Amino acid sequence: MVSKRDRFKRLISVCSATVLVAILAAAFGYVWYEYYSTRIIFPYYRRGNWVLIGIYALLVWLFFRVYGGFKLGYLKKTDMLYSQLISITAVNFVTYFLISLIGRHFMNVTPLLVLAFADLGFIALWTLVIGRLYFMIYPPRKLIILYGSHQAASLVLKMSQRVDKYMICESVNVGEPEEKIRELILKYEGVIICDIPPEQRNDYLKFCYEKSKRAYIAPKISDIIIRGADDIRLFDTPLLLCRNYGLDVEEKILKRCFDIVFSLVMLIIASPFMLFSAAAIKLHDGGPVMYKQKRLTINGKVFNVLKFRSMVVDAEKLSGPVLASDDDPRITPIGRFLRKTRLDELPQLLNILKGDMSVVGPRPERPELSEEYKKEMPEFDFRLKVKAGLTGYAQVTGVYDTVPYDKLKMDMMYIENYSFRMDMQIILMTIKTMLFPPKTNAEASDGLFRQESRREEDKK
Repeated sequence: MVSKRDRFKRLISVCSATVLVAILAAAFGYVWYEYYSTRIIFPYYRRGNWVLIGIYALLVWLFFRVYGGFKLGYLKKTDMLYSQLISITAVNFVTYFLISLIGRHFMNVTPLLVLAFADLGFIALWTLVIGRLYFMIYPPRKLIILYGSHQAASLVLKMSQRVDKYMICESVNVGEPEEKIRELILKYEGVIICDIPPEQRNDYLKFCYEKSKRAYIAPKISDIIIRGADDIRLFDTPLLLCRNYGLDVEEKILKRCFDIVFSLVMLIIASPFMLFSAAAIKLHDGGPVMYKQKRLTINGKVFNVLKFRSMVVDAEKLSGPVLASDDDPRITPIGRFLRKTRLDELPQLLNILKGDMSVVGPRPERPELSEEYKKEMPEFDFRLKVKAGLTGYAQVTGVYDTVPYDKLKMDMMYIENYSFRMDMQIILMTIKTMLFPPKTNAEASDGLFRQESRREEDKK
């Protein structure tokens, strides 16, 4: 049964978010009244000041929602802190230009800079204290994993990286007697269901629902397609409609209009960085600046993706088409910097302007590698229902070494749940990913191993 404490989880998160927004808005209110309100050409009366403070609070709420700054107990403390830091920086940046617009000239930036640093310090302390209190109230959930194949091992490893949230206490193979499995499920707070036959999965899901037990499910491609279905209420029998054709016409038009505007604006903003990158590549080895490569976009159309060259000339002459690794010797020193800062991707703004790509979508894959993936994943072409993207859901939620099947599922989630709002959120999340690159699975596993080793040494 659901514990009484679990019923208050959402309430605690909402109260925490409300108090945080109120404190940050109050701090801005003090700065506004003390340093700006009387220095604008036409000072506000009482309500005008309140409206401005309310707008600041709204900006805090919006940016924190986009970057996950309110996801208490869901994100790691470091990820939550990163989200909050980039959010409050963006809020104060926007607010400065808003104040300057109201004042009709560039106002003194010092008070807002001081506020920003004070906010950063307060948020760091707040995240540490509230996070600790939260996990004292809600310790890690004790879970059992129900598996059908060796593929469950990778999921267990990933969940084990969040020892503050999940404690996998036992595992059981789906081939065990049903009564034994049900008894084991009842012993714990929840079950992780991974890669078991559909009929058995349905039976155990119904059992968990009946007993109010949490179920964490590794979805299959068909599950993701169903999640994007529409309810049909024309009959007395419920139906789910899976349209299965990608985006609607109006969604495509809106997306294309945004792509054109975005790529034009970004080309203007990024032009100095592009000139610098091109000059650095040319001066380094005298080779070509741009690199063209065959990639796949919507409906399997092949196009030439543009990148700044980050490898030696003719890098694949001997090896053929292979994925690059972080320590690939073919990557030049300039190329390593360009890859790390994502500057090598900027020429793809021209691909977007031309119409081969979109700002947001599944990353374009090479035809040769796509054919290899389809040998193990026949559904790999499902991601070609939409245009390839400069950034995507898999890029902001996954890591560099996320396996192709998991990337495919994330791309499918994007396609089946597409909205313009989702595109905006992915674009903003891309900034966070560029500033704070997530650890790879290998790095996280290595960190977990070192952590466990230290614990063993402490016990000795």
